Amino acid sequence: MDAEVKPTYFGKDLEAMSFAVNHHNWIRDELRPYFGTEMAEVGAGVGSFSRLIAESGVTRLKAFEPSRNMFPLLAESMAVYPNVEAINAFFGEDSGRHRLAFDSIAYINVLEHIEKDAEELAHAHAALKSGGHLLIFVPALRFLYSRLDAELGHFRRYHKPGLSALVRAAGFTIEKMKYFDCAGVLPWYVAYVLLKRPMAGASVGLYDRLIIPAARALEKRVPPPFGKNLLLVAKKS
Repeated sequence: MDAEVKPTYFGKDLEAMSFAVNHHNWIRDELRPYFGTEMAEVGAGVGSFSRLIAESGVTRLKAFEPSRNMFPLLAESMAVYPNVEAINAFFGEDSGRHRLAFDSIAYINVLEHIEKDAEELAHAHAALKSGGHLLIFVPALRFLYSRLDAELGHFRRYHKPGLSALVRAAGFTIEKMKYFDCAGVLPWYVAYVLLKRPMAGASVGLYDRLIIPAARALEKRVPPPFGKNLLLVAKKS
C-alpha cells in the first residue's frame, strides 16, 4: 500500500469479532508472557485487542492504525488508558523513529492484510530490542480462503512452513508456533467457502460462547494438528 495515502477500511470483521470475547482472551493469555513493558501493536483497528494489552500491565503501548475511518474510534477508545498512544500511520513508515524501542510487536489478525509481509517483518525486526519478541496471530490453511477473505482484504492465509520460513528469513528465532481453534475449521469451510455467507456478529458471538471455552480446554491438553488460525512467537536474537 502507498504510505502516502491513508486507507479507508470498513472493518466488517472487526465489528463481528467484537463479539468474540473468549477468543480474544485466549489469544491474549497465550501471548501475555512475551509482552514485556514497551510494546507496539500494528493494525490496532478500533482497539478491541489494544484494551486487553493495555490492561495487562505494559508500561507503554503504541497502537498503530493507518485507516482514516478506524483511527478516530481507536483514539477514542484508548483515551482512557494513560499507557497507550494511538498513532495514525503505517508501522513501516513510522518505525524508523523507534529503532530498538520495543520489547514486543504484535500483529493480531493483521499480517494477512499486508501485501509485502516480508518487508513488514523487516521493519519489526529493526524496531525490536535485542531479545524482543514478535507476536503473530493469522488466519490459517489456504483451502479455507474464501470470498469473505477477499472482501476483508486478506492477501493470503498461512500454513506453518510458509509462516516459519517468512519469520526466519526476517532474522527471528521461532520460540512457539501452533495451530489454533481446530474446531473452527469445519464451520468456516461450510459457512464461508461452500455457502459464501457474510460474517455476522450473532453467529460469531454464539460460537464464542458455546465452542471456544471447550476448544481452549481441549487444545491446552492436546495440541491440534491443524486449525483455523496460527499463533507464533519469535525472538530477535
